[in-house]
Amino acid sequence: MNVRRVVLDVDKSVNRPTLVELANAISAVPGVEGVNILVTEMDVGTMGMNITVEGQNIDYDELLQVVENTGAAVHSIDEIAVGKRLIENKRP
Repeated sequence: MNVRRVVLDVDKSVNRPTLVELANAISAVPGVEGVNILVTEMDVGTMGMNITVEGQNIDYDELLQVVENTGAAVHSIDEIAVGKRLIENKRP
């Protein structure tokens, strides 16, 4: 299965890993060509974010493992796109 895009809802500690460290770890996953991290919430000790990953044949299992190995927690998979091309969702 050719995984091309994954959007994750993730929480992490405010201090570690840094956003740069997290993005760098994700970018090393086989198949990842781009990473976008959008901070959606800030609390005293935690940061909520949406992480969008795009590429060709992304190793989905390793992606989740890498995120969790940094100390971040995946709450949900909000989008996954597979196939020969990306299809953009349109909201009503």
